[in-house]
Amino acid sequence: MAFTFRDSELAGHLLSQLNGLRQSRLLTDVFLCSEQREFPCHRSVLVSSSPYFRAMFCSNFLESSQARVNIQGISSDVLSDIVDYVYTGSISITMENVLPLMQAASMLHYVGLFEACSLFLQKQLSPENCLSMIRLSEILHCDSLKERAKETAVRSFSDVAVSEDFCELSLPELMSYLEDDRLCAEEEQVFETLLAWIHHDPFSRRGAIHDLFKRVRLRYIHPTYLFQFIANDPLVQSSTLCTEIIDSVRRLMLSVSTKCSRELKPLWTTPRRYTCEETLVVVGGRKNNEQTSREALLYDERTHRWQWLAKLPLRLYKAAYVCIHSILYVLGGLSLCTASGDSTVSATVYTLSLKTNQWRTAEPMLQPRYAHQSVSFLHFIFVLGGIGMDKKITPSLERYNSMFNQWESMAPMPTAVLHPAAVANDQKIYVFGGEDAIQNPVRLIQVNKSKTHRVEYNNSY
Repeated sequence: MAFTFRDSELAGHLLSQLNGLRQSRLLTDVFLCSEQREFPCHRSVLVSSSPYFRAMFCSNFLESSQARVNIQGISSDVLSDIVDYVYTGSISITMENVLPLMQAASMLHYVGLFEACSLFLQKQLSPENCLSMIRLSEILHCDSLKERAKETAVRSFSDVAVSEDFCELSLPELMSYLEDDRLCAEEEQVFETLLAWIHHDPFSRRGAIHDLFKRVRLRYIHPTYLFQFIANDPLVQSSTLCTEIIDSVRRLMLSVSTKCSRELKPLWTTPRRYTCEETLVVVGGRKNNEQTSREALLYDERTHRWQWLAKLPLRLYKAAYVCIHSILYVLGGLSLCTASGDSTVSATVYTLSLKTNQWRTAEPMLQPRYAHQSVSFLHFIFVLGGIGMDKKITPSLERYNSMFNQWESMAPMPTAVLHPAAVANDQKIYVFGGEDAIQNPVRLIQVNKSKTHRVEYNNSY
């Protein structure tokens, strides 16, 4: 029977003893020299700590037989810190010494120290310095710092885009950011950013407008902004290819079609970017027997906190809610008059801009309703079912065009239902289940083909 004993303190004790021997200059057999300073060391310790010194002392290099070895390109202070690190496993990294330490660690092949310096710099990253850190990481060939700095750049793109370093990016560098799915920016800002980059040096950069414009994901831009601002921008108008792209998008949107030309398809099918602006919004609701609330709250995933938004202009019961292009739409609902106790079925559409935190009104629905369902597709909002003015369930369906602020009637649902599940996909609206007038469940799937206004439905059991 054998018992294996492992002394966890032995390695640290040996290192401490070796450091004591070094400080007392006992059994040291080589001096590392820099700037007229000499540091006594043990060859065996240096060889064991670094492939650089192993190659120096265990090969046929001249240094293998020298008592004093000059270390070129490393200051005496940095060399002193590294020798202490080799014998103690500890080193103090500061903003003053991190760069020369990192360069020395790279030269002497101290991988652990090199990555420690990288980690130190990563902790100093900010939107103001991340682009400079990327350039530094390329000089030092530090992949970990480069990747973390780029993560900061794409996550804080709004702040990075206004920094002095941003306008100095090369075209390939800017293109790499605009192509990154992780970029935290809305497409309107992406467009404004590329304009600012071009205007920084218009003589040499204006020719890049088409290549840059193709990186803007037009599908996720509000149509009003696209057709009134972007389409009329002088730089965009100066490029035939850009204007052709906008014309193709206009035709695609007006036809409510997902089929696009071969040239436009790569631009149109590109997924939405990840954005830190994605938030959860809670509006209205009732607590116990209190009145329906006008309050609106927003949950910020970055700070993990709730924020108060501007209050809804009116107390609304069982309104419908949908959000497109950073605008929250509150559609219809039942409004209660506190003085008389009477209730009114509303057709009003309130909009809340999540950018400006301001409520406005849009064109009212064609039919007042509450307890209805709503769903969005492209720049359209579809409102279906609910209870109308006569307090009866309605099968009606209407569509709102956010580009023109207009409503239009569509073919009604074959079966009127309350509280169904609804989703829009590929030019179709799918309505799943729901309740009838006496709250019995409805086992039915109703499909509306929005392009033809023709309705098909089938039973599902």
